[in-house]
Amino acid sequence: MRVPDEPENSPQINIVPMIDIIFSILAYFIISSLFLSKSEGLPVNLPKASTAQVQAETRKMTITLDAEGVISLDKEEIELDSLEENLRDRIEKEGESLVILNADEALDHGRVVAVMDKVRRIEGAKLAIAAKKQ
Repeated sequence: MRVPDEPENSPQINIVPMIDIIFSILAYFIISSLFLSKSEGLPVNLPKASTAQVQAETRKMTITLDAEGVISLDKEEIELDSLEENLRDRIEKEGESLVILNADEALDHGRVVAVMDKVRRIEGAKLAIAAKKQ
């Protein structure tokens, strides 16, 4: 008795699971890279300036003034009266530092000048005002 010939199925490679794994790995790297970028200060609407430049890397401290006039030093809310003392203490510990002022464009000019005046009194503090490039 003869056994009927079974049709031979040629071997195949199914790449659908491999594509799923590749996309999963790609999504992981995209999402993890978003957390690697360092955020400086709180989000505010910066004014635009055609002469805006990126500053060289030094020790940085960020003062943020939001639209309501709330002052934050490196994301921690602080009063104007204690700003100078806190900055002075940090600069004495860390040495000369760049103090970046992020002020919302809708903020009253007098509040910004008051903060700038406090920073300028501190020796070793270099003041920079943040702006968006046009």
